[in-house]
Amino acid sequence: MIVITGGAGMIGSIIAWHLNTKLNRDDIVIVDRITHEEQWQNLTHRQYAHYLDKDQLMSWLEGADSKGRTDIEAVIHMGAISATTERDFNKLVETNIQYSQNLWTWCANHQVPFFYASSAATYGDGNLGYDDASIENLRPLNGYGYSKHFFDQWALRQVNKKLPTPPNWAGFKFFNVYGPNEYHKERMASVAFHTFNQFSETGTMKLFKGTKAGVEDGMQMRDFVYVKDAAAVVNYFLESALAKKSVPNGIYNIGTGKARSFKDLATNVMQSMNREPHITFVDMPQDLQGKYQYFTEAAMSKLASAGYTHPFHSLEDGVRDYVQNYLTQEDKYC
Repeated sequence: MIVITGGAGMIGSIIAWHLNTKLNRDDIVIVDRITHEEQWQNLTHRQYAHYLDKDQLMSWLEGADSKGRTDIEAVIHMGAISATTERDFNKLVETNIQYSQNLWTWCANHQVPFFYASSAATYGDGNLGYDDASIENLRPLNGYGYSKHFFDQWALRQVNKKLPTPPNWAGFKFFNVYGPNEYHKERMASVAFHTFNQFSETGTMKLFKGTKAGVEDGMQMRDFVYVKDAAAVVNYFLESALAKKSVPNGIYNIGTGKARSFKDLATNVMQSMNREPHITFVDMPQDLQGKYQYFTEAAMSKLASAGYTHPFHSLEDGVRDYVQNYLTQEDKYC
């Protein structure tokens, strides 16, 4: 069986989609805590064996006896508090650090592959670049980014100290992921999703003015990655581990390697709706000022050197698939 925490979230549910449709596997344990009233719909097209609340997972893994479960082939840990605006650091420690440490330790003790979600938010303002070859000296801009960076550092310390580690493990620094099944994320949903909704309702899309010197309105740049590509990378590492194929353990960027502007993203959404684009520029909210990444672009050579060669969707192709095959359909869930 494959355990997916955050399995009712955007990336987790698309990883499960990949397992169902590409690998013909339904022996999946979905772990989550659904709090949004519509999030359950992310699971309506999934085939899986069990659903567990996140607080049930550790006792379930330990099983009925002291030996614990022996039928778990891998743990894919996507569950987290992912809001960059979360101010309760105690919650971030409990959910994003301690919970992850407990799963890592269980996988290490039982020699089960472990793959987890890190974040491009660990890179902070980008002054040190976005290269996954080293994570030293990074300074995240918010508590969420710091919690992910802390766990990355902790995992590497386990390796460097020659402490028990999972036989196969990888952390994934996801850049700006967009795509189907993000509808429950509200403010934290992608600009692609917000553009579709705002433009449908008002005939325009609001983007931030260029509040930093040299940045024009709407020209803040991000490495936008389609969720199906993000899931495909995770599943590459999973399939390699299950097939006993040698892929280096470590922390990897998941992005396209090409930054695009929010203006490009919004324009492509509106064009995919077969309508004339219209954008209105507004001031950045106070709670984001000083904590905002103006440019992100993933260095992707490390992933390529790990043997991953499948092409990523271009922004145009990813947005078109998202809008035309999901957002404009009666059933928008993947």
